[in-house]
Amino acid sequence: MDWLNSLLNLIVPPAGLIMLAFSWPTLFFLHACEWLFRTLYREDMDGKVVLITGASSAIGEQIVYEYARRRANLVLVARRENRLWGIRDNARLLGARQVLIMAADVVKLDDCRKFVGDAVSFFGHLDHLVNAASLGHTFFFEEATDASVFPHLMDINFWGNVYPSFVALPHLRRSHGRIVVNASVDSWLPLPRMSLYAAAKAALVNFYETLRYEVKDEIGITVATHGWVGSDMIGGRFLLEEGAEMQWKEEREASFAGGQVEEFARSIVAGACRGDANVRFPSWYDIFQLYRVFAPDVLSWTFRLLFAAQPTRKTSAIGVGTKREEPTTITHSSPPPLKIE
Repeated sequence: MDWLNSLLNLIVPPAGLIMLAFSWPTLFFLHACEWLFRTLYREDMDGKVVLITGASSAIGEQIVYEYARRRANLVLVARRENRLWGIRDNARLLGARQVLIMAADVVKLDDCRKFVGDAVSFFGHLDHLVNAASLGHTFFFEEATDASVFPHLMDINFWGNVYPSFVALPHLRRSHGRIVVNASVDSWLPLPRMSLYAAAKAALVNFYETLRYEVKDEIGITVATHGWVGSDMIGGRFLLEEGAEMQWKEEREASFAGGQVEEFARSIVAGACRGDANVRFPSWYDIFQLYRVFAPDVLSWTFRLLFAAQPTRKTSAIGVGTKREEPTTITHSSPPPLKIE
């Protein structure tokens, strides 16, 4: 078997590249035709029912407005009910037919059963489930002094998507509906200061890529990956869109709109209505996939150069960039300020 693997190692990669080179023009033409067809005959969302988690801020809020412009019926889910009232009013002004708001925690399965069940009971069906809840960070892994924050990243970024999808699947199957996922380029591009976030997003993307084969053509799945969509990600802070029970309150009402977030939301909804399997924003990040596969050393050298000039890091309180003179033991110190992603 060893000799067989050695032989295949020599034959398969070059043969695969040659086949790809010859098939690429045909594949590109077919994809272009498919994109044109889906653009001309995209799904009409007028009167359709769309449930959006993480709808109280940032990307989730902008997705609400995009569906509202398409005159959909909306169900807005977030923990901060007070934020949802104003977003509901904005959505109505933009053209949404009916808008329900529900305060719930996406990492609690019982909450997911309740808001999905209430939405279906009210409207009679469900057409799109948009999982927009996300929690990011910008601290080096070794800077964290309180590991109790780690599960929150996995809970919100992974289970906060899986639980609503699990509950909604039977309803989406009946309506031949669609799941829309807010992922990130960090799921495959190894960016420093985002190790835990990247791991959670990678698990998320792999889950939905596998689920796509399980549900076949009965339920559509659109995985949207975004690169840099804002400039507030500095200093090793947590970046909250919306998610699980977080004790920290400071700066949670910070505004984070901006052109890039709005454009990404517009791309997500347009792609979902076309039936696209993947939405990438901005698309120029795709070039790094080639480097990741064929020249991974180039990415490694680039990141080393980018971070070589940074000063020596010191341990910080819960990874929030609050510098200490002397390293200390792990304590449950004051919670970090939060920023919207």
